[in-house]
Amino acid sequence: MDDKNTNAGKISIFSGRSNQLFSEKIAESADIPLGHVEIKNFSDGEIWVKYISSIRGDDVYIIQPTNPPAENLMELLIMIDAAKRASAKKVTAVIPYFGYARQDRKDQPCVSITAKLVANLITKAGADRIITIDLHAAQIQGFFDIPVDHLFASAIFLPKLEEINIPNLTVVSPDIGGIKLARAYAKRLGAELVVIDKRRPEQGKAEVMNIIGDVKGRNILIADDLIDTAGTFNESIKALINAGAKDIYGVATHPLFSNNKDGINAVDLIDRSGLKKLFVTNSIQLKKSCDKIEIVSASSLFATAIIRAHNHQSISSLFAN
Repeated sequence: MDDKNTNAGKISIFSGRSNQLFSEKIAESADIPLGHVEIKNFSDGEIWVKYISSIRGDDVYIIQPTNPPAENLMELLIMIDAAKRASAKKVTAVIPYFGYARQDRKDQPCVSITAKLVANLITKAGADRIITIDLHAAQIQGFFDIPVDHLFASAIFLPKLEEINIPNLTVVSPDIGGIKLARAYAKRLGAELVVIDKRRPEQGKAEVMNIIGDVKGRNILIADDLIDTAGTFNESIKALINAGAKDIYGVATHPLFSNNKDGINAVDLIDRSGLKKLFVTNSIQLKKSCDKIEIVSASSLFATAIIRAHNHQSISSLFAN
């Protein structure tokens, strides 16, 4: 960019092993080659990190989603620590998926607030800044004592949806907590808003109680930040179809796509469902997919955020939700 800040150090981008392909796409979009870092495991699984070239005085950006297994989070912490000890000027943790975010409050006695714990760990490891997208709860930004740039996947999903131009559209929030996200899509797409009232009789299982609003004869867009086992997502689709909905689409930023308690993978549930199309980002590396799932790359969004943050430029335009 023409207005680069001369006070900015040399920019260096590195990738952990959680989603190497996504990191490569970000680096390509930013027109900056990925730096060389050696990461390996000892025989017992312990992680070892070494930066091959000097990063002294550099602005270092480490790209690593922290979805399970927990080694992904541990690897990020070790990479941050190694960068600080190698005299990096500034270390930014680029976390396409911020794991352990679903435990963001004490909703019952004697449980951990892991979102705060992880924020503390990342800060203590030496990160100076965070860049992430669609946190499970926006207030998690306040768990950090360092700046957080919170991007929104709507910036890349909305152009795709506007291109499709779905008629008679109603946007559905699959739960009460997702109303703000769904409202943002409804406002931009000029659509109606409906909310699903659900309850969880046990962990990982959801039951739809009521559909708040009318979906009969309407095309539907279910908007969510993540899909894990697809239990909630699948039950929502069934309830909407039973209520008279027509074509059903979905957007979900983070495709965790885990197996449920019966060993059925989320992708198989989605493939068998009445869903027409699901749009997801590549924040997490997909191990399985199907024809109903389409990846919309977030690499250029992250690349722009990195370049603007490095040049001390505003990235508020990337926050639009």
